[in-house]
Amino acid sequence: MATQAQTPRHETLAIEASGLVKRFDDTLAVDGIDLSVPEGAIYGILGPNGAGKTTTLRMLLGIIEPDEGIRRIFGHDRPHDIARLIGYLPEERGLYPAMKCDEAIAFMGALRGLPLDEGRRRGRDLMEAHGLGHAVERQIRQLSKGMAQTVQLLGTLVHRPRLVVLDEPFSGLDAINQGKLETMIRALASDGVTVIFSTHVIHHAERLCDDVAIIAGGKVPYAGSVDAARDRIPAQVRLETRRAEGEWRTALPADARHDPKKDGPRKDGSHFWYFPLPAGGIEALLKRLIEGEAGVLSLSIERAGLHDAFVEIAGAAAAKAMKDEVQP
Repeated sequence: MATQAQTPRHETLAIEASGLVKRFDDTLAVDGIDLSVPEGAIYGILGPNGAGKTTTLRMLLGIIEPDEGIRRIFGHDRPHDIARLIGYLPEERGLYPAMKCDEAIAFMGALRGLPLDEGRRRGRDLMEAHGLGHAVERQIRQLSKGMAQTVQLLGTLVHRPRLVVLDEPFSGLDAINQGKLETMIRALASDGVTVIFSTHVIHHAERLCDDVAIIAGGKVPYAGSVDAARDRIPAQVRLETRRAEGEWRTALPADARHDPKKDGPRKDGSHFWYFPLPAGGIEALLKRLIEGEAGVLSLSIERAGLHDAFVEIAGAAAAKAMKDEVQP
């Protein structure tokens, strides 16, 4: 049965999908996916390779048709009719190696209805704006991998789409070019462009996205805000006290853990305790600790990260697969 996506916080949707199903021979690649992507959002699709991310994106764009379900882009159920509004960077990168950079960008724009002369002009302007003005006349084969990927991304944007779909856009980029791509994505969103990207690297989604969909085994066990995903796991408290015993111990939650291995080397000792943040907050507990003379040396509250939420939602095996994919 299809998982219900969280009600969007924005009124207008760029993408709506309900009950998408796709089979390849005897393999069920996508099993009843629902998505709601607000206009102007940066939306991440998270999951390990083979989870169904690329198949889902291709169904949304009309590259392949779903076996079941519906999808709409800006209210249209035939994505090809509004191709000029969409920019798509596939996971499989590909540019003609003998083309010059401005010609390659213009060619990609022409596929979306942009006249070639206008594409060349915009391509040169885009390359100047992104620090590649010196390479306008170079052939694609003369570029580094990062530069070639930037040129292909600029070709994805040259016709000024309202929706940009990026399939694993950070794959193969070094840290510097990853940072540049993040900046570019934020700039697009600030101009009102909707950006949806797939990734198996969680920290990109955590830094960039308001909303995410987690895909595992062709299903979406969670679709909603990053904050709501993180809030599924209670924040954790780390408490350091001078004393180990006393009446104040009754103030600690029943599931508080004492870790003697981390106790400090101070002459008078220090003791560490770990427990979920109480539902009523930390103030009442802290008051009792002070009144009970626990000797509070430090107290910190750590909110769960998106990785922890992913493990909680999709399972440890899916999280391990994601981690293995980013190992050098």
